[in-house]
Amino acid sequence: MEQDIRFCTAADGVRLAYATSGEGYPIVKSANWLNHLEFDWQSPPFGHFLRGLSEHSTLIRYDERGTGLSDRDVDDMSFESWVSDLETVVDATGLERFALLGISQGGPVAVAYAVRHPERVSHLLLYGSYPKFRTPRTEEQAEELEAFLLLMGRSWGRNNPAFRQMFTTYFVPGASAEQMRAFNYMQRESASPANAVRIYRTFTTMDVREIAPMVRAPTLIFHRRRDGAVPFRLGRELASLIPGARFVPLEGENHLILEGEPEREVLMREIWNFLGIETQGAALGEHSSSLVTILFTDMEGSTSLTQSLGDARAQELLRDHNAIVRDSLKAHGGTEIKHTGDGIMASFPSASRAIECAIAIQGAFTERNAALSARPEPVEGRGAAHGSTLRLDSGQAGSPRAPSDAIRVRIGLNAGEPVAEDEDLFGTAVQLAARVCAKAEPGEILTSNVVRELAAGKGFLFSDRGDEALRGFEDPVRLYEVRWAD
Repeated sequence: MEQDIRFCTAADGVRLAYATSGEGYPIVKSANWLNHLEFDWQSPPFGHFLRGLSEHSTLIRYDERGTGLSDRDVDDMSFESWVSDLETVVDATGLERFALLGISQGGPVAVAYAVRHPERVSHLLLYGSYPKFRTPRTEEQAEELEAFLLLMGRSWGRNNPAFRQMFTTYFVPGASAEQMRAFNYMQRESASPANAVRIYRTFTTMDVREIAPMVRAPTLIFHRRRDGAVPFRLGRELASLIPGARFVPLEGENHLILEGEPEREVLMREIWNFLGIETQGAALGEHSSSLVTILFTDMEGSTSLTQSLGDARAQELLRDHNAIVRDSLKAHGGTEIKHTGDGIMASFPSASRAIECAIAIQGAFTERNAALSARPEPVEGRGAAHGSTLRLDSGQAGSPRAPSDAIRVRIGLNAGEPVAEDEDLFGTAVQLAARVCAKAEPGEILTSNVVRELAAGKGFLFSDRGDEALRGFEDPVRLYEVRWAD
């Protein structure tokens, strides 16, 4: 995979280098601590993540002023200039709407941009970030910071990486020797000693605590529990400030996600689900396992319908049910897994698509039932000429249709990593989805808590149904009703 590097010019004349890679929904990454478009793309600590994002999206990233391929000799190195540079790059790409990614120090810049341009940011993704950088609280801490910056200015550019190794250990203590060498090299090549100091000083001025509550874009925030560079509590604080933000804790001590860490797969999966990007085919591979949302439908009183209407009429209603559900699955990217006799089981690559499909299904049944109730039931008569049985249409006299013609369904949703085998799904995630469906009332959509969290910020209305004891599950499960009629 290749990247396309171009240049644009900021309002104060600074030339900024930016790169585009991949195809798909656009993701713009705000710049963070020392960038270099060429070295980052190939570097072991960074390249795997950047190329991974480019597999299913169009990734746009840029070198911060004073670093990488952008102009190194700059006058203004302020937080305001960083936000302005992000605006310049976005305008140069011609993007109207996109997802915005902010990593570490790039987080506050992304927050500020999202507040200023809510019409352009469809989703906000933040990783290892904070609302305010840690600043000295005492005179002693201020003296330590000045001593640290003095040492940085004198040691940063030396061939001996001893000083930079301290930063490397700070960011990625669990890195391999090769990854540490790459990080050391990238730091020296990305910025001069003077610019490294100026950038670090700017960090201490960043504070988005007042504007973070103004973010309107759906927001997903990741933070590692034992992050030594940016404490976990700062990630939680940032999530608490942004309305509706979903917070995903990740295990590990490295500030960056390194290739081979299991958290990388969790991170990528959550990003694609959040953006509603399908990364797997409709066909299920043997013994495959990935995060999917499972949907079950269940017709109300299917057994009693057969007894009251007869086999033929009950089968007609089942065909109506199947047609409505399958049309909705096709329209919302769902995959039918199997027919359960009185319902259908399906899977979706994202929770939001599954909920949208469930709402469409309930809406379609509501319209069908309303249309039927307004039509009279055809009556039979004898044909005068031939003695044949005649069916009177809706324009002729007849009685109202029987309530038994109405179809009402329960819908239950759960998300997880089922085992796929022989084009079927098995496991706890599937069993829980079936139990959730059984708890729903006819005409309702019930979801597990995990589905509600995956769909956070997507505009759905939920009512908390509390903890429910479900057959076969030891612990109670929190259920939520989707307020689809609202």
